[in-house]
Amino acid sequence: MRMTLKTMTIINYDNDTLTKLLLRSWSLKESASSNLSEHLDWIKTLNQETKVSLARTSFKNCGDWFYEQRLGEIKNNKGSFFKIVGIRETLDKKIIAEQPIILQEEIGYLGFLCKVINGELYFLVQAKIEPGNINKVQLSPTIQATKSNFQQKHGGRQPLYLEYFSHVTDEDIIYDQIQSEQSSRFYGKRNRNIIVITSEDIEVNDNFRFMTLGQIKELMAVDNLVSMDTRTVISCVPYQGHLVQNSELAHLFSDKYLYKSVCNNNDDEVKSVLRRLNDIKMYSESKKELVPLTDLNSWTIEESEVIGFDQPFKVSLFEIEIEGREVTRWHQPLFEAIGSAILGLFTTVMNHERKFLIKLTQEIGCFDFVELGPTIQKEANQCGDSANAIERLFWKLLDEKTNVQHDVLLSEEGGRFYHEQNRNIIIDVNAKELEVIEVPKEYVWVSFNTLNRLLQFNNILNLQLRNLISLLRI
Repeated sequence: MRMTLKTMTIINYDNDTLTKLLLRSWSLKESASSNLSEHLDWIKTLNQETKVSLARTSFKNCGDWFYEQRLGEIKNNKGSFFKIVGIRETLDKKIIAEQPIILQEEIGYLGFLCKVINGELYFLVQAKIEPGNINKVQLSPTIQATKSNFQQKHGGRQPLYLEYFSHVTDEDIIYDQIQSEQSSRFYGKRNRNIIVITSEDIEVNDNFRFMTLGQIKELMAVDNLVSMDTRTVISCVPYQGHLVQNSELAHLFSDKYLYKSVCNNNDDEVKSVLRRLNDIKMYSESKKELVPLTDLNSWTIEESEVIGFDQPFKVSLFEIEIEGREVTRWHQPLFEAIGSAILGLFTTVMNHERKFLIKLTQEIGCFDFVELGPTIQKEANQCGDSANAIERLFWKLLDEKTNVQHDVLLSEEGGRFYHEQNRNIIIDVNAKELEVIEVPKEYVWVSFNTLNRLLQFNNILNLQLRNLISLLRI
């Protein structure tokens, strides 16, 4: 069933109008047009009705996928899609890290189509199945497609609503920026995070629903319901700080310190963060190179997987069948997590303004060597490690369950990862706890406004930090 939604038309989407619409959407958890309990029932029904079949397989029986021994790569015989190679990082000619990594050079779409309905802004959310999803269906952006998918290189159907993104005009864009993916698993991978607004009547497919920003954030409290792709896009929603301050919308904020953190432009803070990032990029001496998988000393290529010693993941091979996808049956490798990572963000109030503690983070596959990451970013085999006072305080507060604002298991992208779920935690730290701690130089306290301004450019905030920001409620 498809239905056409008849709605009012808004003519002028200037910055002031958009800022007000976005803030109200962030605050709106229920409306006459969109009900949270109905959305949950919808997802539950889809999960019950959807048939997904995954079977482990081997290189001998992996369809178009094979291990190219001469090059030391796992690849598809069509020469497209992606491939898995080795990567090695060295410092003074000594190996400091090595692992398999996904090489996928094309840039895909992660996009939301938005519309004003009865005076409020809604996001068109898709119930999408990915092969590696831990619970079949998750709430995804309106469009989530690689270039190979939407150019139909694999013979599948074109994604719904593609035309709203491929033929967009400047006036219809709320946000449009290319952002990084997981740099611990991908080499330099980026996707186009885009939010588009339309005043046209939209045919709404059965697998799509309109939701407010506040409803999407509420649903993030449910383990593994809202996809990583949704989280990264909505983290980038732009808020014009000076317009927020002048819009008389302060009453929407239950946290007055967050309101000030959204409003206050701090140019010195932005300049300081950029300087510190650029210092690392300029003076780092480590080198990275792509190498054959056979050259990885700590990894072994077996009949049905690539596995390493004391590693947080392995590469596994699957035969997959999913109804309702552009392509319904195929084979492919997936990175399979061994345990769950922990991603944590400290927040506190300084001078009557909410601040967030971020860390300058280097990852082996990072497109531009270093990005801003969360306070804590620990793979499963690193959880509990304490390299400094900040990490010790985090584990202490988490163990005591002190001022934990968010603690939820959320999945990584199921198109490349098998059943990978990470624990996402935000802790509101009492200022007194911080008085006795010397913050290491790789950390910095910043406002929401600073993070939001930096998100208007690419490759500054890493995916893990963007995902944690997306959890924040107004």
